[in-house]
Amino acid sequence: MTPVVRKESTDVIIIGSGVAGLSAALAAAPARVTVLTKTAFGDGNSTWAQGGLAAAVGADDSPARHAEDTVSVGVGLNNAEAVRVLTVEGADRARQLLSLGAAFDRHADGELELAREAAHSVRRILHAADATGAEIVRTLRRAARANPAITVEERATVLDLVVADGECVGALAWHADRGLVFHRAGSVILATGGSGQLYAATTNPVEATGDGLALAARAGAILRDLEFVQFHPTALAAPGVDPLPLVTEALRGEGSILVDEAGHRFAFDHHADGELAPRDVVARAIARHRIAGHQTYLDTRLAIGDRFPTRFPTVFASCQLHGIDPRTDLIPVSPAAHYHMGGVASDVDGRSSIPGLWTCGEVSATGVHGANRLASNSLLEGLVFGARAGADAAAEGPGVAGKVRPAAVIMGERRDIVPTLRRTMWEHVGLSRDAAGLTAAIETLDGLQGEGLHPEAANLLLVARMIARAAYLRQESRGAHYRSDFPDTEPSWARHMDTHLEHGQIISETRETVA
Repeated sequence: MTPVVRKESTDVIIIGSGVAGLSAALAAAPARVTVLTKTAFGDGNSTWAQGGLAAAVGADDSPARHAEDTVSVGVGLNNAEAVRVLTVEGADRARQLLSLGAAFDRHADGELELAREAAHSVRRILHAADATGAEIVRTLRRAARANPAITVEERATVLDLVVADGECVGALAWHADRGLVFHRAGSVILATGGSGQLYAATTNPVEATGDGLALAARAGAILRDLEFVQFHPTALAAPGVDPLPLVTEALRGEGSILVDEAGHRFAFDHHADGELAPRDVVARAIARHRIAGHQTYLDTRLAIGDRFPTRFPTVFASCQLHGIDPRTDLIPVSPAAHYHMGGVASDVDGRSSIPGLWTCGEVSATGVHGANRLASNSLLEGLVFGARAGADAAAEGPGVAGKVRPAAVIMGERRDIVPTLRRTMWEHVGLSRDAAGLTAAIETLDGLQGEGLHPEAANLLLVARMIARAAYLRQESRGAHYRSDFPDTEPSWARHMDTHLEHGQIISETRETVA
């Protein structure tokens, strides 16, 4: 029996309610905006973000300097215009948050307290203790709730984008309270966040299943640079815990050090900047030390000490939950999947390769991060490019006219493939990759295809297969993509990797970078 599909219309649909989605919604109003979120309003990766907001607001800083730091870790794949937009508009977005009431840390004299994190040349990180993402989401959520043009639909899982005559005209969603709904709109914005649940070890919440990437790919969009997955160096190494609690990079910015069981400060064995080297370098240093049989810890006792409960309350609570007092104990740490630099290919206004479809935040690939993301640029990305996508989408006007019938969707329940998928990605498509492991991963993942998969499981599988193929084709090491069989960065590979579906087959090919 074919399920009944209700129909609703609006001007702009936004899928996701994190920093990017909320920023897009506020910028799109006063157009009629419907926000679809599969979780409660405002849940997701943004709320979990402990780290700060990078913005050139300090007296000794500038957008140009922020841009230099961003490009330095991107290893030749940054889009210069996207970096310029991020760093120039980022300071204004930070000030806008302050005007909306965001409570960032301040010194006793009332001045903003700016911190430094890895690969930043100056102190430019705004924090709200170690719950910066939650504070920003709280601020944006309050503004969105007060805006009569914005309607939020919670517990609404988008199953597919609806495309007619080559244009995205809406989304088909399953609502927990009323079943299938076809949401039609002149503009659709993907702000679905990341895909950390692809990996057995991740800091991402359970809802980070790569939905936006899969939705866009099935709709025919071009995806870019999927092989670049960032692994955070320091997650709390708590056995049996999923996801792993994040141990924010701000701790290292405040002087905490990495040591092994003998007290050896091993990060300097791998890079002159030690604990403040780029994330990919530090993550691989920790992974290699662990593979060599060592224990790895973050020592915060001298740098933070008794300030820990008030300065980093979120991390302190996580440590306490697992029997660790970071004022007196070492914190056991290990790398974990954290952020995806790849995504749906988009310009600086969020426009994808499909008319009517915009993207913003982690699901997008504007080229702003290149091959590796600078710490604390992610929340900033959501603010800046979310606002640009929302404004541009709202200005587009009506979409395709006439009747549109969404394709039939069969919702399966199988999730049994997910443990194998996550283990395969961690072992073969993780911090260190090689041809043999990637070939084995592709074979395993292809073999997991079948009928009756739950939508999230199906999305995870499609995204995993696309990432594995892109990683196999990039025969070099660059940024977060490390190939042990091709350990050098090759100038000839300073190119993007584009991926799309063609008659159900995954096609990946390189293209020139956009300067």
